[in-house]
Amino acid sequence: MIKVGIIGGAGYTAGELIRLLINHPQTEIAFVNSTSNAGNKITDIHEGLYGETDLTFTDELPLKDIDILFFCTAHGDTKKFIETHDIPEQLKLIDLSMDYRIESPAHEFIYGLPELNRSRICKAQRIANPGCFATCIQLAVLPLAKHSLLNAELHVNAITGSTGAGVKPSPTTHFSWRNDNISVYKPFIHQHLAEIRQSLVQLQNNFLNEINFIPMRGDFARGILATTYLDCPIELKDLKEIYNTYYCEHPFTFVTDKNPDLKQVVNTNKCLVYLEKYNGKLLIVSIIDNLIKGASGQAIQNMNLMFGFDEMTGLHLKPSAF
Repeated sequence: MIKVGIIGGAGYTAGELIRLLINHPQTEIAFVNSTSNAGNKITDIHEGLYGETDLTFTDELPLKDIDILFFCTAHGDTKKFIETHDIPEQLKLIDLSMDYRIESPAHEFIYGLPELNRSRICKAQRIANPGCFATCIQLAVLPLAKHSLLNAELHVNAITGSTGAGVKPSPTTHFSWRNDNISVYKPFIHQHLAEIRQSLVQLQNNFLNEINFIPMRGDFARGILATTYLDCPIELKDLKEIYNTYYCEHPFTFVTDKNPDLKQVVNTNKCLVYLEKYNGKLLIVSIIDNLIKGASGQAIQNMNLMFGFDEMTGLHLKPSAF
């Protein structure tokens, strides 16, 4: 059994992480750190875990007693923590914030998208978990980059559930505003664009085209649906072969022949990808659960790879039947 610590335990991603780790056969949660909730039961915040755990939040950080530490912290806080604490040399780290997603000689974090960097993740000590939009969009186009087929601008429209904005209330997450509503935010400048471009250039080093990304807020709680289109002269049957070959050894990403919908992936670590051609344009639909494949589930997938477990351990999750 590996012992796990979690920092930033009160948010949505931490709640999902705790839920998944409780049922993971190879892990034991040693502590869940939350300074503002220290002494309170986990179920006081994550009420869906009633009957699942008797853990309480703590403000202590017994780092020497654990094998891996998850950061479910706000952007910027992981970097501050690492710079101000002594991290045991053998302790593995997975950061769910955006602090270390851009790889650099200045740090040792590996970008943790298994469908791109599985072999590197298996050897890594520190992982930067990808962003949710970034995961969904990259899985739509990585096979094209692998074959140097990204030779036109990418046009991406993607809509996310309200949990993507985090647990802290804001004017655009308030129920009366979000319900029966939809809006665009951060068009063309979303923070996930940098990590998307990093991955595409990793596979296709001559990729210099624009990524025209329009993110949208949806009036649902969880999930991301992205539509990506670009000029592409390749026949659909050949594209499907390229995609199926790329993902055949990746157990959570599936190329489907039917246009998918969000309910097929909510509460799973899956990504579904659908391809269609319209004259010379390729349309790619990709869908994920933003809290699982887009965050906590992918973090556990990375943990499994880091410790040599089967990649799917603890992630045999099922969507709702309706």
